[in-house]
Amino acid sequence: MTLKNKTLQLTIVVLSVVATVAACSEAGSNQSETKKEDITEFRQKEKDELVARGKYLVTVSGCNDCHSPKIMTPIGPVPDTTRLMSGYPSEKGIPTLSEALAKDQSWVKMSHDVTAFAGPWGMTFGANLTPDEATGIGNWTEEVFVKTIRTGKHLGQEGGRPVMPPMPWYMVAKMTDEDLSSVYHYLMSLPAISNRVPAPIPPNEIKVVK
Repeated sequence: MTLKNKTLQLTIVVLSVVATVAACSEAGSNQSETKKEDITEFRQKEKDELVARGKYLVTVSGCNDCHSPKIMTPIGPVPDTTRLMSGYPSEKGIPTLSEALAKDQSWVKMSHDVTAFAGPWGMTFGANLTPDEATGIGNWTEEVFVKTIRTGKHLGQEGGRPVMPPMPWYMVAKMTDEDLSSVYHYLMSLPAISNRVPAPIPPNEIKVVK
């Protein structure tokens, strides 16, 4: 075999090896990309399932009763779907009570849309639970949300103010960790609505109309 033929054969072998390596590399890259897409798709599906379960739990637990503004209909007040879980409408201002109602502690009073309440504890308002960072819970981590429900303390802080009546946190606290995680993810999936709900008002500071 001549030197020219040997050189040609060697060149063919080298090119074959290079082509094989390139093909393997491309296949590996495609497999890696497919794996990344599969993981992303799995995580999105997992998140969608959490949100769907959270919506179910919030709906059947009646959370909209106190935390969503209402629209009056022939069957009574129903949640305003454009403002779900945004709390007591701040544009309504601070409600006032007659002197007689303020003094009567044998009843719990509430606004017609069931987002403001007055009783022996004072006056409280349905909180904004949308992911608005300034007026809602947009800055809350899942841990803070769960701790708030578990402890009945605002932001889950030891020594912090209590989660006020009529919020039945002690009942919601019986949800599993998975349930509370689902509720959190659902709330975070809602449109962020800017609505600064008034702080709780002590009994002696409730506005009274004589």
